[in-house]
Amino acid sequence: MQLQTIVPIKPLGNPINYKAKIVNIGSCFAVNMAQRLQYYQFQNTINPLGILFHPEAISRLLEFVVNDKVFTQEDVFQHNEIWSCFDAHSDLNQLEQEDIIEQLNSKICRFKANVFDATHIILTFGTAWVYRNKQSNQIVANCHKVPQNQFEKELLAVETCLENLKKIEQNLRQINPNIQIIYTISPVRHIKDGFVENQRSKAHLIAALHEYLEKNKPLNYYFPSYELLMDELRDYRFFGKDLIHPNDLAVDYIWQKFVETCIHSNEIPTMKMVDEVQKGLVHRSFNPYSDAHQQFLDKLAQKIDVLLEQYPFMNFR
Repeated sequence: MQLQTIVPIKPLGNPINYKAKIVNIGSCFAVNMAQRLQYYQFQNTINPLGILFHPEAISRLLEFVVNDKVFTQEDVFQHNEIWSCFDAHSDLNQLEQEDIIEQLNSKICRFKANVFDATHIILTFGTAWVYRNKQSNQIVANCHKVPQNQFEKELLAVETCLENLKKIEQNLRQINPNIQIIYTISPVRHIKDGFVENQRSKAHLIAALHEYLEKNKPLNYYFPSYELLMDELRDYRFFGKDLIHPNDLAVDYIWQKFVETCIHSNEIPTMKMVDEVQKGLVHRSFNPYSDAHQQFLDKLAQKIDVLLEQYPFMNFR
């Protein structure tokens, strides 16, 4: 008896290995996946300007990178004694104006180098709902708790999402022509927009992305994060207490599907050894002075030495 519908996933033609250099951009679910890549010690960077939820914000980020954007005083503002930038997440907020400008420019410069060196980039889109600042008439990446009456809420049309996707890939390939792009839709439901509104948003993203992929298949790949949670798991036991975000069990399930389809099978033994080391590092002994525990630490050190000899970029500190 089959008790769930299984989402078919085609394997990635250019799978990730430990030589790969990965860049993650997008919503909070991008952070979930990046954390697992980091746990297994893959070479991975994420969101230079913090979490970005919609295609317009990601497109602007890559325009900044391609055009060597230099942030100035005109790009930041002060609200509640905190300096922010409408193109960046609140994680980058600073108490001093010069600090946020310096940070923004440093991150953009470093990120361009990351994209240039990358073998794979994972783009995660969360929503098609955006907020347009009335004063500047610009769509923002983050409202930074500025009063809502200063913004107009809009739903990006499928055509607008499609245009953003074109710009995103054009800018990426201008920096790195051979980069493997992995697209996915975040399974996080944006219920604060409304139940019907969330469905409209996801529908616009999915329609635009698949129309784009049908015409641009080379070096592009779709991983069905959204479909795995909505169609394969489809149970509230896979959600957190807010009933919106996937819980650790769900993220682990989606991650395992990603491993099976997007990571080279030859790397599984190394991943298992890394997992053993990570668990060993957080192990707490009842008697840290016992011979058994000292032997455990010696074996753990040997495993770390073996990994570092082959993969010197790994860091277990």
